[in-house]
Amino acid sequence: MAIIMLSCYDLTCEYLTNPIGIDTEYPRFSWKLRSDASGVMQTAYELTIGDVWCSGWVESSESVLVEYGGAPLTPFTRYPWRVRIRDNHGETAAAEGFFETGTLGSAWHAQWITTEEGNTEECPVFRRTFRVETPVKSARLYITAHGVYEAELNGSRVGDCYLTPGWTAYHDRILYQTYDITGQIATENAITVTLGKGWCRGRLVWENSRNLYEREPDLIAMLRIETEDGSVIFIGTDTQWQYQTGPILMSEIYDGEIHDARKELTGASKFNYIAGGWKYTKLQNAPNAKLIGQINEPIRHCETVHPISLITTPNGETVIDFGQNMVGWAAFTVSGKSGERVVFDHAEVLDRDGNFYSGNMRTAKNRIEYTLRGDEQESYHPHFTFEGFRYIRILEFPGTVKLENFTGMVLHSDMKRTGDFRCSNDLLNQLFQNVIWGQRGNFLDVPTDCPQRDERLGWSGDAQVFIRTAALNYNVGAFFTKWLGDVALEQSNEYGVPNVIPNVLGAQSSSAWGDVATIAPWEIYRAYGDRRILETQYESMKNWVEYIRAQGENELLWNTGHHFGDWLSMDSRRNIADTCRGGTAK
Repeated sequence: MAIIMLSCYDLTCEYLTNPIGIDTEYPRFSWKLRSDASGVMQTAYELTIGDVWCSGWVESSESVLVEYGGAPLTPFTRYPWRVRIRDNHGETAAAEGFFETGTLGSAWHAQWITTEEGNTEECPVFRRTFRVETPVKSARLYITAHGVYEAELNGSRVGDCYLTPGWTAYHDRILYQTYDITGQIATENAITVTLGKGWCRGRLVWENSRNLYEREPDLIAMLRIETEDGSVIFIGTDTQWQYQTGPILMSEIYDGEIHDARKELTGASKFNYIAGGWKYTKLQNAPNAKLIGQINEPIRHCETVHPISLITTPNGETVIDFGQNMVGWAAFTVSGKSGERVVFDHAEVLDRDGNFYSGNMRTAKNRIEYTLRGDEQESYHPHFTFEGFRYIRILEFPGTVKLENFTGMVLHSDMKRTGDFRCSNDLLNQLFQNVIWGQRGNFLDVPTDCPQRDERLGWSGDAQVFIRTAALNYNVGAFFTKWLGDVALEQSNEYGVPNVIPNVLGAQSSSAWGDVATIAPWEIYRAYGDRRILETQYESMKNWVEYIRAQGENELLWNTGHHFGDWLSMDSRRNIADTCRGGTAK
C-alpha cells in the first residue's frame, strides 16, 4: 500500500501569520492541508493553545477561523499554538505557530506627548534615552500617533511598516502597532520617533481642508522589557522625552515632501548623541478614541520597479518612465555639493504630444524636494507621503540624470496574493494585470478610489462594487475587517452611511454607495466563512436597511435626499437636478 503523505501548512491567527499585538481575547485560527493523494479531506482536528486550552479531537472538516474556546487570554503574552488534523484515510499531521496578545485594553504605562509649538510644517523628532542593566528576555514597543510615524532604536529602524498607524475614524479609535525589539535593546539605549501629518493632520479632500481631526502632533509609546530575572521594565512617553525639528520641512499626502539633508539629526537614535538645543515635551490631553491593536496587514514596501527609459519631451523636459503605473515612491541616489537639490514631480501619463501631463492631479503637487548635505553619495526615499505615478519629471538634479540613480518602491497593504488568471489571449492577461495593479494601488490601508490626485478617499461605492473581485485576488479578510469597523463607527441614524470612510465629507449618504454596509460583510463571509464579521457588523447592516426604510413617503420608494445615480454612465448629464426632492444628481 502506498504511503500517503499528509501535511498541515499556512497557519494563521485572525488572518495573519504569527501576529503580535492582537487585541482579542478569543482569537480564531486557520490552516490548510496538503496531501500527495487525491480525494483527501480533513475529518477531525485538535487545536491546542499553549497550556491554557485544548479542544480535544473534534470530528469536523472545519479549518477556517476556528475559535479559541478557553478562558479570556491575558495581555502581553505569547501563546504557542498547535493543530493536529486527521484525514479520511486515518493519516494525521500537525503544525505549530504562535501569536501574541497586545494590551487587551489594559492601562498604558505612558502618556500622550506633544511639542510646545503645536502644528507646524516641519516634522518633529521625539527622543528618549534609557538604560537596561539586566539581560533582556524580550522587549516590545507599543506605539501610535495622531499623524504618521517612524521610529528608530539604537541606530536602526523599528519594523518594516510605513505610514503607520494608518487611517481610521480617529475620533473613535486609533490603531497601535506592536514591534519585537528584543534584538535591538542594549545596556545604553536611545529611541527616536519622527512624526508626520499624514491623514490626521494634513490636507485632505479637494476643499483644501487641513487638520480635520483637530489634533496637535502627538504620540504615545510604551516599551515593555522583560528581563531574564523575571522583572518587567516600562519606558513610556512622558515629559522626560525631548524633541527637535528634523530634516523633513514639509510632508503632505497630496503635495509630497521637502527634505533638507543638511538638517539631519545624525546619530540621534544612539545613546551617546549630544542633544544640544532639544526641548522637553509637554503632555497632551488623551483623546476619547480607543487604542486598538493592529487589525489588518500594515503597509509595506512590496516590490521594486526599475525605470525603462529616459525621455526628453517635445517641451525639452527630462522625464523618467518606470514602465508601470504604481503607487509608492521614487527612491534615488545622488552625489553633489551641499545645498544642491533634487526636485521632481509625478504623473501617470504623457499627453498626446508626448509631454508630461499632470492636469488630472488637480491641486495635488506630488513634488519631492531634496537638498543635499554634500556627502560622496546620498540615498533617499520619502517617508510620510505616497504618489500614484508612472513618470517623474526631473526639475533639478546635480550632474547627469541616469536611470540607475532611480528605483520605484511599490507600497500597499501587505495582503497575501490568493488568485491569478492566465489564458492564451495577451489582451485579457494584460487586463487582469491592470486589475491587480489597480487593487494594489488603491488598497493602501483603506480601499480608495484613486491614489494620485487630491482625493484618495475610501469611497464606499467603489469598495462595495469591487470587494468580490478583491477577495479573489488577495486575502482581504483582515483588510476589510478593519475598514468595516470604521464604516460602523462613522454611520449614524441621521444620515446613514457616509459616502467616504473614514468620513471627511460630512453628513451625506447615497443609495448604492451606502450599501457597502450590507454587501461587504456578506461578501467577506462568502469568501472566508467569517461568521464573526456578520456578528460584529450586524447592527450596522440592520441600521442601514432601516435608514432606507425611513426615507421617502413609504417603505417601497426612496425618493428623497442626495444620490449619485449611474455615476459612470456614458450618457449621464452632470449637475442637472434629478427626480429626488432636495437633492441633485452628480
